[in-house]
Amino acid sequence: MKTPLKQTWDLESIFSGGSSSPSFKAFLEELESKVQQLQSQLKSAKVPQTVLDTERLDSVLSAMQELFNGASQAGSFVSCLTAQNQHDKQAVELGARINTLYAQGKSALVSFQNLLAQTSEDIWQKWMEREAIKPISFVLNEYRNEAREKMAPELESLALDLAVDGYHGWGDFYDTIVKNMTIPVPENGEIVNLSVGQAANKLDEPDRSVRQEVFTRWEEAWTKVEDYCADTLNHLAGFRLKLYENRGWTDVLKEPLEISRMSAQTLDTMWQVINETKPVLVKYLERKAKLLGLEKLSWHDVEAPLGTSTTKIPYDDAAVTIVEQFGKFSPRMADFAQMAFEKSWIEAEDRPGKRPGGFCTSLRLSKETRIFMTYAGSPSNVSTLAHELGHGYHQHVMNELHPLNQNYAMNVAETASTLAELIVSDALLEAAEGQEKVALLEDKIQRGVAFFMNIHARFLFETRFYELRKKGVVGAQQLGELMEQAQREAFSGVLDEAHPHFWASKLHFYITNTPFYNFPYTFGYMFSAGIYAFAKKNSDGFADQYDALLRDTGRMTVEELASKHLGTDLTQADFWRNAAQVTVQDIEQFLQMTE
Repeated sequence: MKTPLKQTWDLESIFSGGSSSPSFKAFLEELESKVQQLQSQLKSAKVPQTVLDTERLDSVLSAMQELFNGASQAGSFVSCLTAQNQHDKQAVELGARINTLYAQGKSALVSFQNLLAQTSEDIWQKWMEREAIKPISFVLNEYRNEAREKMAPELESLALDLAVDGYHGWGDFYDTIVKNMTIPVPENGEIVNLSVGQAANKLDEPDRSVRQEVFTRWEEAWTKVEDYCADTLNHLAGFRLKLYENRGWTDVLKEPLEISRMSAQTLDTMWQVINETKPVLVKYLERKAKLLGLEKLSWHDVEAPLGTSTTKIPYDDAAVTIVEQFGKFSPRMADFAQMAFEKSWIEAEDRPGKRPGGFCTSLRLSKETRIFMTYAGSPSNVSTLAHELGHGYHQHVMNELHPLNQNYAMNVAETASTLAELIVSDALLEAAEGQEKVALLEDKIQRGVAFFMNIHARFLFETRFYELRKKGVVGAQQLGELMEQAQREAFSGVLDEAHPHFWASKLHFYITNTPFYNFPYTFGYMFSAGIYAFAKKNSDGFADQYDALLRDTGRMTVEELASKHLGTDLTQADFWRNAAQVTVQDIEQFLQMTE
C-alpha cells in the first residue's frame, strides 16, 4: 500500500464543486423530472388482470429502480457534505430538497404497492413465477404485504408529504442543535471550545481526571439544550405514534422488526441470552474498577483504556494492519479495504466542524462507498475504521445484484461491520504479549459491554419512552430519569455515576429513516460472533460462503438466512449462547490475566 495516505475523502470524483456543484444541480433536476414521469406512469397504470398485463408494469418497475438508485446517490453525497462541515448551509438546503425527492419517490412506491395489493392471488402467483420477476419476488411480496397493512394509498402519500417538514424536519433540527454546540474543555492551562465530535473523543482519554472534567462539561452542555432536544424527541415520537395509530398498529416494535426482517421471538431470545450472560460482564466491570483503583465505575470509565499509556496508532499503521488482517480471512476483503484507502474513500481527519460519530454510505450509481469518522489514534478508532470498512465490503459484494435485492436491513448490515472488527482485534490479540495483550483484550471486551449493556439500555429507554409518549409529552427531567433507570438496569447495578443526558447526546434516537436504531447493532454483533465461531470450525472455503450469505441479506429474513447458510434456528437459544461465548471466553481470559 502506498503511504502516506490522505485522511480526507475524495468527493470531487462524484460531483465536482461540493455543495455548489453544477453537475450535482443538474443531476437533482433530472431526478425531479424522473419523479414526475414516474408519477404520471403510475396514474395511468391499472391493476393487472392477466399475466400479460403484469409485463406492462415492467417499465414502471425499472423507472422506480432508476429513481431510487439516483436518489440514494444524491442522498449519500449530501450526507457526506453535511458530515464533513456542519456549517455548510447550502448542503443543508440540498438535504431538504432530497428529503422532498424521497417523499415523492416513496409516494410513487405507495401507488405501486397498491397495485400489487389489489392484484388477485391467482395472477400474483403467476406474476412472481415469471423468469424476469422470480429473482426479486421476495421484495415484491414484502411490498404487497406492506401495502395491505397500511392506510389507503392517498393517506400514506399525504403522510409522506407531511413528514418532509414535520417528521424529517424535526430530525434535521436536531442536527442544527448539535452543530451550534461547543464543549468548553481545559487544555494546557486554557479553555478550548471543542465540537461535539472532538469532545466525544476526549471521553476515552486514559487520564481519569481529563475524562471526569470533559464528562462534567459534556453533561452541562447538554443540560443547556435539553429542552430543545426534549421537544425534538417528543415530536419525532409523536408523529410516529400517530402514524402507527392510523395504520391500526399497537406495537411500536412492529415497524422496526419488519424493517429488520426478523421476528419478535428472535429478538426476545437474543435479549434472554444476553441477560443470562450479564453476570460474567459484571465480573469484568468489577475487576476493571479494581484495576482503576475505584469502588465502582462511572459512565465515562466503562470504555476507558486501562493504564495511563498515551501511545497513539498512526493512521497509516492502522490501514496496513486492517488490510493485512482482512487478508487472512478473505483476500477479497483485503483488496476492497486497500482500494478504499488508496482511492481516498475515507474521511478521517481530526478537525473542528465535523459531525460526531462514524458511518459508511453507499453510492449505488458509482458502485463506490465513502466512510466518515474522526481518527484520533486510539484502539477504538482503529475498531471504528475496520467496522465501517466492513459495511463497505458488504455493499461491494452486492453491487452486481438486482437493485431491489441490494436493500438489506440495518441488523444484517451491522453483521458485516462487526465481523470486520472481530477479525482485526482477534488477529492483533493473538500476536500480542504481556500488557499489550491485556490492553487489546480489554478493548475487545469493551465492545461486548457496549452491545450487551449500553445498547440494551438504549432499547429499554426507547421502548419505555414510547409507552409514556402515548399518554402525552415527556419532559426533559423525566427523560433523564428514564435514561438513568435504563442504564442502571442494563448494567446490572454496576455503575456509580450514570449518563442522564445520553438521550439528548446520542444521534441514534433522532434518526428518522430507521426507527429503534439500537437492537439491530446488538443483533449484528451477536450474529457476527456466531458466524465467526462457525467460521473457525468450518474455515475451508468459508470466505466464499460468507460472501454468499452477504449477497442473500437483501432477499431473505434473518431466520431464513441463518437456516440456509449456517444451518441454525435463530428463534432458539443455542445459536445465541454460542455467540455469547466469544465474549465470555475473552472475559475469562482477562480475569485470569489480571488476577
